[in-house]
Amino acid sequence: MEFSAQQVAKVLNGKVEGNPDIKVSDLGKIEEGTEGTMTFLANPAYTQYIYTTKASIIVVNDDFVPSQPVNGTLIRVANAYAAFARLLEIFNTTTRQKHGISSLSSVSTSAKLGEGVYIGEFTSVGENVVIGKNTVIYPNCTIGDESAIDEESIIYPGVTLYRKTIIGKRCTIHAGVILGADGFGFAPQTGDEYKKIIQTGNVVIEDHVEIGANTTIDRATLGSTIIHKGAKIDNLVQIAHNVEIGENTIIAAQTGISGSTKIGKNCLIAGQVGIIGHLTIADNVKIGAQSGIEHSIRETGAAFLGTPAAEARKTRRLYVYWRNFEDLVKRVYQLEKMSKK
Repeated sequence: MEFSAQQVAKVLNGKVEGNPDIKVSDLGKIEEGTEGTMTFLANPAYTQYIYTTKASIIVVNDDFVPSQPVNGTLIRVANAYAAFARLLEIFNTTTRQKHGISSLSSVSTSAKLGEGVYIGEFTSVGENVVIGKNTVIYPNCTIGDESAIDEESIIYPGVTLYRKTIIGKRCTIHAGVILGADGFGFAPQTGDEYKKIIQTGNVVIEDHVEIGANTTIDRATLGSTIIHKGAKIDNLVQIAHNVEIGENTIIAAQTGISGSTKIGKNCLIAGQVGIIGHLTIADNVKIGAQSGIEHSIRETGAAFLGTPAAEARKTRRLYVYWRNFEDLVKRVYQLEKMSKK
């Protein structure tokens, strides 16, 4: 799909400087821009490229003053970075528009599909599933019985939703995600045997949640594992049974959260964090990469780091001591020798 500079400016509430009829069909980086693409300049470090790029349209801030002629058409806006983010969203929406049910899919006669739903090849939709309007489900997905996906969500290839999984509006579930597999529960028996604890709950994903590729979220033993509105979860994250993730919390790759832990709103959890079960993490907490959380964090806005994790400033001081530990040991040995003389 092509867009003219005038059309783009109208969407962004910007002003065209150059040819308003020039058209683009793709987006690109300013240093690699080619004819027919649109790019932006927000970071001053990239200013040099605006004079060499071959991009047809360049989105810039209102206060940008060129020091030499610019070949492309400029669109001046209040905030070039935010404007281009909006363009990325629009472009993504227009390029993924798909409708219709593939003849190679399997859809139960009891399933209810909204208007404009797309279901790709080799996707299976189970009994009594409800799918909202304009939702896109790519090929090779499995939507378990009695699951529900609300409107305008995107389910990428290879996603598996176990029975009774609930997904809200405008969610994005990336390839390979598994929602609703058994929680890891086994009761020790006589000898070396374990009895499996049946997991009867489900997974609930609220509106505007994004879940990265190959992440797994287990269903609850009883009740629901819940990912609240606006949460963003990276690739390769493991979330166990009965966990609750607060609104707008961000979790980076390779983090593991054990069962029944409750994490508050607006938290930032970096990569490779491990959190044991049955803990409570307050709102607005920040946890540094590779931290091991062994106890609840009840202070709103706290920052923790390390394994075992401690308050971040304390952990940084301890790291300084640790780096000097070998020298301190040598000094102790020297003092011991001196005291024996």
